[in-house]
Amino acid sequence: MTTALNTLTPFDPMEFRRALGTFPTGVAIITTCGPDGQPVGLTCNSFSSVSLDPPLVLWSLRRASKSLPAFRAASHFAINVLAEDQRELSARFASSSIPDKFAGTACGTGHGGVPLIENCLARFHCSTYAEYEAGDHYIFVGRVERFEHAREDDPLVFYKGAYMILAQSLRELANDGRMSMPALIEARMNVYGILLKLACLKGSAEDFDEIEANLDTMEALKQRGDMASRARAALDFFNLITQAAHNDVLSIVAQSLRTLMHHAVTTQAAEMTWPAMHQPELTPLRRRMLECLRARDQEGALAAMETYFSHVQRFQSQRKTAQ
Repeated sequence: MTTALNTLTPFDPMEFRRALGTFPTGVAIITTCGPDGQPVGLTCNSFSSVSLDPPLVLWSLRRASKSLPAFRAASHFAINVLAEDQRELSARFASSSIPDKFAGTACGTGHGGVPLIENCLARFHCSTYAEYEAGDHYIFVGRVERFEHAREDDPLVFYKGAYMILAQSLRELANDGRMSMPALIEARMNVYGILLKLACLKGSAEDFDEIEANLDTMEALKQRGDMASRARAALDFFNLITQAAHNDVLSIVAQSLRTLMHHAVTTQAAEMTWPAMHQPELTPLRRRMLECLRARDQEGALAAMETYFSHVQRFQSQRKTAQ
């Protein structure tokens, strides 16, 4: 039986993002020339076909993107579909910290004078057909003037916030038992220590408000049947710290750890009792981390995080001894 959805009911943005992530997408680099003639490019996974007659495609771009004015002013753009072996290019053009993304990148020139990324699976040379405002994004529709299908290799695929081949490898690693929980906890503590310091420096008030909303949601989940949702919310807490750090490269590393942790927690949840899963003593430590983030207090945030992971390590040690 299909359940009707009440579209007037507010929903959790993090859950919405997670649900959208269940749809695997290809990865492309969209390129054009700015008003000053300089090349502009960014990584995109919102590319989609629209029509065969006329040949139309679309993609979307955040309103907050610094590249938006260039694409709104452009008469042409190109869609460069990436292969699985072009993950480094994807990360490069997704990074906000690299000023010249085209430096050292093999490029050609396409229809309308736009730059093309060489050695892609396929390229679509488009004239701008239409653009639409849609919430926090702009949708660009392009008319395909010419195209190339150059390679028959596997495409680069994005799935649940990570490159799909990486997500599959991590899942196999966790399922095979080749990643111990102590090693995973140690890795998370080291990586999130760096991210926490960056979040203290770069995080915005909006980032911290989102973390607080996550904590409010988590703390309301106290019943036996809530533990799976509470475990996901706990992982989201560190995911939101990652976002507040605003570092694209470290974000990929943290997402890999989150994938491993998700599989480990899922396995544990099936074996553990409800009292063992519910650890309210971690709540004030999460709140303390948020407090220190708002105060830009790196030392305090790190101290709270270290206490948090020390507790998690003791819990894992006691659980192993009990077994």
